[in-house]
Amino acid sequence: MFIINYKNYEEISGNNAARLATIADKIAKKYKVKIAIAPPHHLLSIKYSGPILSQHVDNAKIGSTTGFVIPELLKKSNISGSLINHSEHRISSKDIIELVSRLQKLKMITVVCVKNIAEAAKYAKLNPSYIAIEPPELIGSGKAVSTEKPELITKAVQAVSAAKNNTKLLCGAGIVSGQDVKKAMDLGSNGILVASGIVKAKNWNAVVEEFTKAMLKTPPNR
Repeated sequence: MFIINYKNYEEISGNNAARLATIADKIAKKYKVKIAIAPPHHLLSIKYSGPILSQHVDNAKIGSTTGFVIPELLKKSNISGSLINHSEHRISSKDIIELVSRLQKLKMITVVCVKNIAEAAKYAKLNPSYIAIEPPELIGSGKAVSTEKPELITKAVQAVSAAKNNTKLLCGAGIVSGQDVKKAMDLGSNGILVASGIVKAKNWNAVVEEFTKAMLKTPPNR
């Protein structure tokens, strides 16, 4: 799984959000890699044939609640799943547990973001689709966790494996090159969660393709 988190970067304003989605769609099909996009909430209806994830979801009830994004309505809008507890939008442990359960009942993708090994071990027991390990200090830094703290990925892989379920590990924070991606995969990650490394790149096509190729166990023929 390769997730592109658009965040609220100015670079994806206007028609650029759709342009990045088109690029990701084309490359996903070319290399047969699952690429998900997580656009801002007002752009969740963007045209895209792969998984579309919400950047955040609220543990609010259906009905008379205002200004909240809830799983059941995301599902009815054909959204595939959501990031949960991103470091820029942390929520309580109670809400994480309840939201994972709600999304699972709806057969939606759950990506629980964690900042350390203790959280990885704790939330892997919920059997989310993915645990994304992202040390907050490296997010947007241009310094990849796979390079700066490779032992963190190794230990996170062990923590997720110890849960003995179907949860897979994603690596995030500071990924800016195909080499960062390859190292993360070599260390046992099942994919990547990337934002600025894609969105702020000058050539989206080149960087999405570079990251995608780095995820493949067998490099494509040149």
